[in-house]
Amino acid sequence: MGHPIHQANENSPFGELTREEFYHKHQVLHQESFMLNKQNMKLFTQSWQPAGSSSLRLRGLVAMVHGYTDESSWLIQLNAVGLAKAGFYVCALDLQGHGYSDGSRGHIPKIEPVVEDCIQLFDSARAAHPKLPAFLFGESLGGAISILICLKQSKAWSGLILNAAMCGVSNKFKPVWPLEELLPMAAFVAPTWKIAITDDPVKKSYKEEWKRKLVMKSPNRLSNSKVTAATALEFLRVCRYIQRNCHRLELPLLMVHGGEDKICDPESASLVHESAASKDKTLNIFKGMWHQFIGEPNESVDLVFGMILSWIGDRASKAKTIIGNDHEN
Repeated sequence: MGHPIHQANENSPFGELTREEFYHKHQVLHQESFMLNKQNMKLFTQSWQPAGSSSLRLRGLVAMVHGYTDESSWLIQLNAVGLAKAGFYVCALDLQGHGYSDGSRGHIPKIEPVVEDCIQLFDSARAAHPKLPAFLFGESLGGAISILICLKQSKAWSGLILNAAMCGVSNKFKPVWPLEELLPMAAFVAPTWKIAITDDPVKKSYKEEWKRKLVMKSPNRLSNSKVTAATALEFLRVCRYIQRNCHRLELPLLMVHGGEDKICDPESASLVHESAASKDKTLNIFKGMWHQFIGEPNESVDLVFGMILSWIGDRASKAKTIIGNDHEN
């Protein structure tokens, strides 16, 4: 099954089609809404599933979490469409300060409220589909958030898929010394200060130039995607927390990572993989690949996404049998 990226061009993820025509072509039912979180913020949510009679034979539920400066729409939604075409119900939200959601743009001084937002949506989705095995699929920052969710809900998920997860920030992207040492003070004095010496992540995330252009054309693209001081400090803290606690991960785990990822350190992914207590765990580091696999040449996108689909499909079949037996008992 080819990834939907094949229809995209540098101007639109839908290529020459309208969004409605694109979903109709792929036989995917798309719905969007807003939810109020515990802070009374309005957050954008959406879902994808096979259209028509295929929806009666759903294989599982996949909850997706996007990365920093990204959103659940635009380019990354093509992964959701691909999963829906393969028979899965997929749900996602725009994190606080991203996409169509409320919040200071790109500013995440504390990760916990963001994790709670995801749990709120995903709990609701799982409750609506109690017989489906549920998987978390996190990309970059979304990978870190997905790990934090699993550490809170160890028995709720049938598997965890991490794409270029933020388990450690690459030294090639970190603020240079001595600024990293001064981050606590900077975050306290000027938490929303944009760290000018960090590059725009897009330049180091998407290998193909036309895909970088496409990402930059998103109507929700942050005008200044450089990380704030408080956000940078929180991300470093989150990475340390994950490295100290990843041994508690016991669920089936798939990690895919680019060998040339200059945003999230591949070695930190190896550390998480080695430390996780999961009996079913796989790490694939793709030589020469950058941060976002969807930013690679399309044949590479098909390779990585095909591997992810195969992995989820196998675990969904096993988990669905177990869930079915539990309901019968």
